[in-house]
Amino acid sequence: MGLLDVLNGMRNGPHGQPAPGSSGGGMSPLTMAVLGYIAYKGIKHLSSSNSDQSGTAAESSGGLGGLLSGGLGGLLNGGLGNLLGSGGTGAALSTGLGSLLQQLQQNGQGDKANSWVGTGPNKDISEQDLAKSLGDEDINSLSQHTGMNRDDLLSALRRELPNIVDQLTPQGRVPAPHEVSQQA
Repeated sequence: MGLLDVLNGMRNGPHGQPAPGSSGGGMSPLTMAVLGYIAYKGIKHLSSSNSDQSGTAAESSGGLGGLLSGGLGGLLNGGLGNLLGSGGTGAALSTGLGSLLQQLQQNGQGDKANSWVGTGPNKDISEQDLAKSLGDEDINSLSQHTGMNRDDLLSALRRELPNIVDQLTPQGRVPAPHEVSQQA
């Protein structure tokens, strides 16, 4: 199963099935926000690698808020097609996913993050540990763009983030940028 299959499955609902009562699926705002967040982390990391330029792509798009509202082709407004159709998608998603996992590891949640990537069962993470790992600024921005209050967002992320990471790593590892690009 390739990354495009995974993303299409996520758009259609749990386990690739359209959500009951829906007309053809559609990705939840939370899933779209998490994918946008991962892509943002990748762009930010890739842009910081090119620090000799006067402004980075992440800065020029207004940070996470800019990405989620209009940057990267208006990911949340235009759906995943805009993200998948853009050049550098593989690098942004792969690097962003790696960056997110590293951030979780640096905050003492490596065993949990590794279980999400691995092929075994996903370990739970508490809302408090997740909040500490992601940081207030990113949580507030995700909350704003999903329309969820902080507590509801953390509760949903606690349930869904392990599944999203698991689905993005079907081979038990973070896909290389060229693998993501080939699938997109």
